[in-house]
Amino acid sequence: MDDRFSRSRLLFQDDFEKLQKAKILLLGVGGVGGFCLDALYRAGIGSITIIDFDTFEITNQNRQLGSEAIGMIKVERMKELYAGIEGFDLKITPQWVEEFDFEPFDLVIDAIDDMPAKVAIAQKVSHKLISSMGGAKKMDPTKIEITNIWKTHGDGLAKKFRYELKKVGFKKKFDVVFSPELPNCQGLGSFVGVTGSFGLTLSSLAIRKLLNS
Repeated sequence: MDDRFSRSRLLFQDDFEKLQKAKILLLGVGGVGGFCLDALYRAGIGSITIIDFDTFEITNQNRQLGSEAIGMIKVERMKELYAGIEGFDLKITPQWVEEFDFEPFDLVIDAIDDMPAKVAIAQKVSHKLISSMGGAKKMDPTKIEITNIWKTHGDGLAKKFRYELKKVGFKKKFDVVFSPELPNCQGLGSFVGVTGSFGLTLSSLAIRKLLNS
């Protein structure tokens, strides 16, 4: 009998059960994280927990899923759209990272912009981390790449991230999604074709890691 995961089962076959049993923590559900959530949810990930601290504004509507609900808490909106996920409306800080228990999760996906928090996350859970670099100011999704943090190039956020990691003596590796495309504007102009593709690439990488585990 067909159900919402019939096509996923055709693709993943016996490995689909790995996705059903997986637990993913997604940090940030904005222009990148929202599309990552959508893909993971539709693919059949059994347990998804999201964390964000923000409400939707009208300027989010060019790139963020659920953003028609202006003024609504992003986490609460996502819980409406994606029945069964867990969500917490809170600010991700280095102190929160230090105190939070990441152990139950198979993978942690970082789709936030706050640099001190990103560094703290890498320090604590690099062994199961996938991190997004900068998707703003870019127009060509075909330039998106996957590599470890130390091999990124041409991405301003990744450069800053590497610098901050070196300052705290961090030397481990973890995978990131980045783009070396040169900026096309001043400020944080954005195009959903790129930010959404960042999120979809994160979800693809996460699923492949789970299937290969």
